[in-house]
Amino acid sequence: MSRKITEESVAAFYNDRKFNKANMSVEITSEGFTLLKLHGNTIAGKDYDGTWITDAGWPTRTTFERLNGLDNITINTKKGQTYLNGEEWDGEKVYID
Repeated sequence: MSRKITEESVAAFYNDRKFNKANMSVEITSEGFTLLKLHGNTIAGKDYDGTWITDAGWPTRTTFERLNGLDNITINTKKGQTYLNGEEWDGEKVYID
């Protein structure tokens, strides 16, 4: 179950709405791209090529909880290895659609 702030920020992200609450924000760039940020670090974005995610160098439970709020994303860690939708993931930027 997602935290309320995750639900609110992800809804703003998908609806291309600015958002700023606690440690989460959604920004719209001058190019029209939408960025989902946690503590000022971009963890997801929408651009010309689609929607992408990254752990922004912070593979924390909070980062993964926020990213798990996105559609069709399941991130978990087992024995120190992070998995994105069942595949090993190093946290680097990856397009999800």
